[in-house]
Amino acid sequence: MIEFRGAGLRVDEYDIDGAHRQVTILDGIDLVLSERRVAVIGPNGAGKSTLLQMVNGLVEPTSGEVIADGVNPVQDPRRARRQAGYIFTDPRSQLVMSTPLADVELSLRQRIRNRAQRHQCALDLLTRRGLGDIAARSVHDLSGGERQLVALTSVLAVEPTIILADEPTTLLDLRNREQLRRAFEELDQQILCSTHDLELAASMDRAIAVESGQIVDDGPAGEVVSRYRERMTRQADAGASR
Repeated sequence: MIEFRGAGLRVDEYDIDGAHRQVTILDGIDLVLSERRVAVIGPNGAGKSTLLQMVNGLVEPTSGEVIADGVNPVQDPRRARRQAGYIFTDPRSQLVMSTPLADVELSLRQRIRNRAQRHQCALDLLTRRGLGDIAARSVHDLSGGERQLVALTSVLAVEPTIILADEPTTLLDLRNREQLRRAFEELDQQILCSTHDLELAASMDRAIAVESGQIVDDGPAGEVVSRYRERMTRQADAGASR
């Protein structure tokens, strides 16, 4: 379970003349997330990624706190990052080894000391995700969907209880988006996913709409997504009529 208790973030900014101001990224977020799959939707710059990054300590709130499965990421960031794995928009940002097999082995290094056992476990994990045939291929030769599934496998290798997915389908075509959506459905971990992919968001258990750093809607995913579409359409129409 993930709890946001009045969590907010204000950052310092300076304009071209050096004048200082504080900007609110998130403001007083109060949430209790117990559902297995939760989507976070909203326009660019709304604070979606920041919301996710607070869960594993990549970003520290300047007010309030976040508790993820009983852990405060500010107080224990190492434990928070072990239990909440982060998947980036572009998997090339997190695949650091030359092959999928080597990358998953790297994730297993702390948990499995024996090299042969680590190698076999990595291969088993990739095979379970349907990636066994590409285990020894260069990550540069993989499709976007394959890279994202390898990144997911590397994150799962450390046995997190929470998956934080930041716009995971942005760079994927329709087939690979569907493949990733099915992979998410099969996971036992709690998933908190920020996304512009409204089909993916609607397939989840709950959705939260964030705009200008605040929660403006929260509820069953399909309903929240439908209202978000209507709201964005009205705003686009209003802008076109000016």
